[in-house]
Order: sequence, then C-alpha cells, then structure tokens
Amino acid sequence: MTDWLTPEEWQAVVLSLRVSSVAVLASLPFGVLVAYALARWRFPGHGLLNGLVHLPLVLPPVVTGYLLLLSFGRRGTIGAFLDQFGIVFAFRWTGAALACGIMAFPLLVRAIRLSIEAVDPKLEQAAATLGASRLWVFATVTLPLILPGIFAGMVLAFAKAMGEFGATITFVSNIPGQTQTLPSAIYAFLQVPGGESSAARLVLVAVAVAMAALFLSEWLARSVARRISGA
Repeated sequence: MTDWLTPEEWQAVVLSLRVSSVAVLASLPFGVLVAYALARWRFPGHGLLNGLVHLPLVLPPVVTGYLLLLSFGRRGTIGAFLDQFGIVFAFRWTGAALACGIMAFPLLVRAIRLSIEAVDPKLEQAAATLGASRLWVFATVTLPLILPGIFAGMVLAFAKAMGEFGATITFVSNIPGQTQTLPSAIYAFLQVPGGESSAARLVLVAVAVAMAALFLSEWLARSVARRISGA
C-alpha cells in the first residue's frame, strides 16, 4: 500500500487510524459509565444528560467544532488552563481525536445503553443479594453480557470518527501531516486540478477500512456470544 499511495496520502491514512483509535479508546470508559447511568439510574437531570449526550447528532458538525474552539482553544476557558501544563488541543492531532470522540460519543453510548437495558435486572439483583458489591456485580454479571454491545458501539464510533469532517476541520484545520485526516485529505485533493485520482485512492482505503471494521466487529460479537452461551 505504501507504493500505491503517495507519502502525503499515506500520512492521512495513518493519522486517521491513529485519531479514530485514540478517540474511541479514550471515550470508552466514559461511554460505559454514561450508558449505565442512563439505563439503570433515575436522578434529577436524567433527561438533560441524555440530551447533552445526543446533542452532537443534531448540531451541525461545524457548530460543534466552533464550540470546541471556543472551549479548548488557547484562549478558551478550558484550553487556557490546560495550556499552562503544556496540553494543547487546537490545531493538533489530539484536538482531532477530541473532536472525533465527541462526535462519535452518542453512537457509542446508545449501543451500550441498549445492551444494558436488554440485561434482566433480576440477574444483577440476585448477585447483589449474595453480598456482591455494585462494582463486582457489574464486572462479573453485566459486563460479560453487554460485551457484544460494547464492540458494536466501538465499531460505530470508530466508523464515525474515521468519517468526521466538519467538526475536525473547524477545530484543528487541515494541516498536512499534522491534522489532515482522511476526509480532510479527500476534500483537499478535490479542490486542486488533477487531484481526483488521489481522492479516489483514499476513498477506496476508507471503504476498505470500514468493511474490515465491520467484519471484525461481527466476528468478535459472535465469539463473545458463543462464549457466553457456553457453546
């Protein structure tokens, strides 16, 4: 593939894989926690939390990127504080991972939440009556049962992160080798004469990565399901 793609195209592919992987892995613990809270707990602000989680799905991606720039830019409230410790998100690949993670977070949470809601609460209650703590019940009863949902959510989030464009280009711009992800590279190549061939190659790569992720998700889900059923 390194011979088929130019160095600039290869940089965009590698950066997209890196950004998407970091976005999914970094948001996974928060996704599980939020999904469990929405599925099992009832508290003041439940509806507000649910709305905030799904807000990136209904907001234009450019708006999300602009809000990130206002918050995490060097002059933003959060960004100025983090900058004192040398942590910078704006116009860095880490900012692209942050933007992709936020845009993909609703899909991750929804898939995991549906899996948690499908688990019979009586199973958890039975473990609790035997003296198990809430954390132990989750780790030994709930988590094994929702693993297929977690894998599905991770794949959906990864695919969303790989295809994210609006929020990313608004927050971190389109700097080759630094913040130029796969969608940004495709867009950039389409803006210059003779760039159609490069854009077409990157489109094929994007399709191949998406299909590989889907097949991997299906294989993992079936493997986990067989292990749970004892087959």
